Amino acid sequence: MPNFEYNAQQFLLDGEPLQILSGEMHFARIPREYWRHRLQMAKAMGLNTVCAYMFWNMHEPLPGQFNFEGMADVAEYVRLAHEEGLYVILRPGPYACAEWDFGGLPSWLLATPDIQVRCSDERYLAAVRKYLVRVGQELAHLQIDQGGPILMVQVENEYGSFGNDKEYLAALRDYSREAGFTVPLFTCDGPHALDRGTLPDVLPVINFGSKPEYHFEHLREFRSDIPVACGEYYPGWFDHWGGKHHLGETSRVLEEIGSMFRSGASFSIYMFHGGTSFGFGSGANCHEAYAPQTTSYDYDAPLDEAGRTTPKFLALREILGAGNSDLPPIPGHHPIIEIPEIQLTESVSLFDAMGTPTRSAMPLNMEALGQQNGCVL
Repeated sequence: MPNFEYNAQQFLLDGEPLQILSGEMHFARIPREYWRHRLQMAKAMGLNTVCAYMFWNMHEPLPGQFNFEGMADVAEYVRLAHEEGLYVILRPGPYACAEWDFGGLPSWLLATPDIQVRCSDERYLAAVRKYLVRVGQELAHLQIDQGGPILMVQVENEYGSFGNDKEYLAALRDYSREAGFTVPLFTCDGPHALDRGTLPDVLPVINFGSKPEYHFEHLREFRSDIPVACGEYYPGWFDHWGGKHHLGETSRVLEEIGSMFRSGASFSIYMFHGGTSFGFGSGANCHEAYAPQTTSYDYDAPLDEAGRTTPKFLALREILGAGNSDLPPIPGHHPIIEIPEIQLTESVSLFDAMGTPTRSAMPLNMEALGQQNGCVL
């Protein structure tokens, strides 16, 4: 079986150098019927790898009730990537961020009074362990050393921007190994959070949206025994309701991705294709004011929300495909439908549509009512 490893200079697949050219896509944000098309688009742009978060609250919506079917069938997504000649980098969490509701953590965690998440709280860790072991049951057999496409598995996500509980990170590392993941584990963090978000025996990669060489030098100073790799390079950004649509500067994006490509550095474009946060999937920021993200996760990515090529895509194909005689043709676009005006002709009283009320002397939060999302009256 193939062997994937790394030394101080580069990643190696069966002893041969492998430059990881990755793009981020979240299967949860793409209708299952379009998975193969989007993967084919990644291959056609010149990528050799796709990177994907898993959202815990999608896969375990209630304690002990796991869901790996339909749009949650991550194993099928990985198999399709393999069929299309792509490697996979897996990011199972438990925390993902990704502008997803609660960062992917299931809301039922908060039904436990005073529980602390993303730390060594034993109640939280017990739930995390069950989840990661279950993820391993779905995916461990699809690792590169077992004939599958999974190259690496991430531990947590940008943890250095949140905390510095190294016992927590070590527990996640151990749970990942217990789950059967034998490929290299890695962490990803911004440049000023590497010391807090990493472990000595786990590969650190760095996230940034500009100045690759500056940030790679920062990573080299932090660890000289690893290959430099960008875990998230941002070609655009996400949007908030009421705000403007963010656009990445195409000329700069092309220059910087081209620079990383020509230098031999490995990188992942976050996002290659953003898709849609269906239902109540979108998350929110809450700094000075509450700022919810839009349903669209277009991200001004090379492939737009509907899966169509953009000028970024076409230009990056020229850069990444230089000298690649195996670059496949660009797949056709799926047609965009026009939805006619909908006339609402029936109505119902809100109180007639309500379920059984919960009575309490004090207001209750949604988690205390066993409700993951939606609205409470």
